[in-house]
Amino acid sequence: MSRRTIAIAAALSVLAVGSPLMTGCTNPLATQYFNQGVEKYEEGNYQGAIADYDKAIEVDSQSALAYYNRGNAKFRSGDYQGAIADYTKTIEINPRYTDAYNNRGNAKDDLGDYQGAIDDYDKAIEINPQHADAYNNRGIANRNLRDFQGAIADYTKALEINPQHADAYYNLGVVKDDLEDYASAISDYTKAIELDPQYVEAYNNRGASKGRLKDYQGAIADFTKIIEINPQYVDAYLNRGVARELVNDLEGACRDWRKALDLGNEHPAAWVKNQC
Repeated sequence: MSRRTIAIAAALSVLAVGSPLMTGCTNPLATQYFNQGVEKYEEGNYQGAIADYDKAIEVDSQSALAYYNRGNAKFRSGDYQGAIADYTKTIEINPRYTDAYNNRGNAKDDLGDYQGAIDDYDKAIEINPQHADAYNNRGIANRNLRDFQGAIADYTKALEINPQHADAYYNLGVVKDDLEDYASAISDYTKAIELDPQYVEAYNNRGASKGRLKDYQGAIADFTKIIEINPQYVDAYLNRGVARELVNDLEGACRDWRKALDLGNEHPAAWVKNQC
């Protein structure tokens, strides 16, 4: 029987979001468009938000926060180059806008420009040495460059600044998994879950780490918890099926793999065909 691989979720970066109470707009009409953009952004209507920020910028071309928030909306839309352009304009207007450096770093990281991302996180940290998110995000870029010790140092610093930073604990666990220190990874994922009991990625990765330590029942419990929180989380069915197969519950494994197929993941199709 072939050995399956339990899928692990990726590290998570933190995007800083602008406030509707600090528009940076000096014109009342620009402020109106800006706040409309904020409302649409919060509703998940990113294209509508971009259109409103466009209008705010037409009226007030020196509003750093309008460029910044438009960059956030473009980032959420997957337009990373457009986001970088807006964050860059924000920085031209306000060179000490730490969150603009942070978010530009996130966009560069998503484009695979890891060193460029680190340069931006470095600048954010230079301006604000207490910027926990910038340390967390720099840790992700360092991990992407396979600098695992640098990543651990950054996540640890983020937690020193903010002990309630669930993402930093989660990301620390991801690096420990990279280093095959599964017991320590489980501890980090557990801390992330204590801070955020709905953190499905942390349950998923904790379950994967338990599986690698052959604690298959513990893994099944974590994957089951994910399904209680989010019944549409397809990797939980896929991974629980793998763990069930490893405890000789092929009937349960087949149910989970079929559910994963129903949710659109074709990965277990061959398993269902050959074993179910």
